[in-house]
Amino acid sequence: MAKRKTKFMCQECGYESPKWMGKCPGCGQWNKMVEETESSGGGRKGAFIHSNTTGIKPKATPITSIETISEPRIHTEMRELNRVLGGGVVKGSLVLIGGDPGIGKSTLLLQVSFQLAKIGQSVLYISGEESMRQTKLRADRLGVASDNLLVYSETNLEEISLTIEKNDPDFVIVDSIQTVYHPEVTSAPGSVSQVRECTAELMRIAKTKGVAIFIVGHVTKEGSIAGPRLLEHMVDTVLYFEGERHHTYRILRAVKNRFGSTNEMGIFEMKEAGLEEVANPSEIFLEERSQGASGSTVVASMEGTRPVLVEIQALISPTSFGNPRRMATGIDHNRVSLLMAVLEKRVGLLLANQDAYLKVAGGVKLDEPAIDLAIAVSIASSFRDKPTRASDCIIGEVGLTGEVRRVSRIEQRVQEAAKLGFERVILPENNLGGWTCPPGITLIGVTSVSEALKAVLEG
Repeated sequence: MAKRKTKFMCQECGYESPKWMGKCPGCGQWNKMVEETESSGGGRKGAFIHSNTTGIKPKATPITSIETISEPRIHTEMRELNRVLGGGVVKGSLVLIGGDPGIGKSTLLLQVSFQLAKIGQSVLYISGEESMRQTKLRADRLGVASDNLLVYSETNLEEISLTIEKNDPDFVIVDSIQTVYHPEVTSAPGSVSQVRECTAELMRIAKTKGVAIFIVGHVTKEGSIAGPRLLEHMVDTVLYFEGERHHTYRILRAVKNRFGSTNEMGIFEMKEAGLEEVANPSEIFLEERSQGASGSTVVASMEGTRPVLVEIQALISPTSFGNPRRMATGIDHNRVSLLMAVLEKRVGLLLANQDAYLKVAGGVKLDEPAIDLAIAVSIASSFRDKPTRASDCIIGEVGLTGEVRRVSRIEQRVQEAAKLGFERVILPENNLGGWTCPPGITLIGVTSVSEALKAVLEG
């Protein structure tokens, strides 16, 4: 009988130890070590699989003699998904999708499966959380019906591998990786060892057979994908499906992509018949903007290659506590504190005794430097209780000395503002030359935050 040995493994980085430790030496996180029991006689170690799909062992080759070819892609009817993936689904790729429970991951993948099945692709949908009848009920609600779409309910990885071998599909979905288990690994499904071993086996299948595989991953309460961080390193693409369950809009982001950009964003709207693409997200984010309200500005932010206009709202009010509060939704609160310090030191606004609440309307998360000037103007507008013009769009990075610095892709940002009817764009002066301004819009170049506040609030 095979002996069993016990070890402890970090859920964050996969560090192994023969004894439990409160702090992981690998990543420095506390209380991440979990007990793993494995058989010393049968289990085999999972390993990374190289991207060779021919089955021939590669040899060291000079980089100048390697022939480059474009990766074959499968295009879906969802242009937003194609954009996030870098132009479509790459054959032989392993894609991980994470998101909160009930956000719509299974709905998205079932709709994509139907679209691929309609164009003649063979799709195998493997559900480890629902029965085949439950999957059928969701498919009926979404209007999904095709003989090329096969549904299979199983959690045993060996049975899944045999089914893939037997049906030879072009596209496989595993929902979810935390429910799948390998019988040779004695740990419970969803443990570090099981997730690592099952993902390694699915990677081997994807690379050797040229099958595109999507796996669904659960997320922790912090919002990161559950399981070891090693899981995200093993797959080719990591997508996050974000949004509030009580709102209809969903955002699909790529945080890792070996076949495309990691800055792209796709926006969907959840309706009764499933997810629908949002062709013009800027118009959606601005449709409920109040006219003549203080603390509201519009900024043109770049999400990958797409400019998106969003509203930034600020509320500044006197504090009733010893330490003023700084709260932000969709923006890093440390950036808010930094910009408030710049406004107090360089502009003279007395914000030390003021509570600050900031929000990006629509549930979007912004993290690029070009939104700094819009945040600063929103804070000053709310503090002075002076409304901004509804036809102004504000773009620029703010330095610690109060200067407004150049930003990238200014032409695309201004064109998006002109398309939605904005009349003025306040932008860094260094961005004024070298490109053609669209007709009907006025550009105001500024070099400091003080100049921007005069142009927006006093001009």
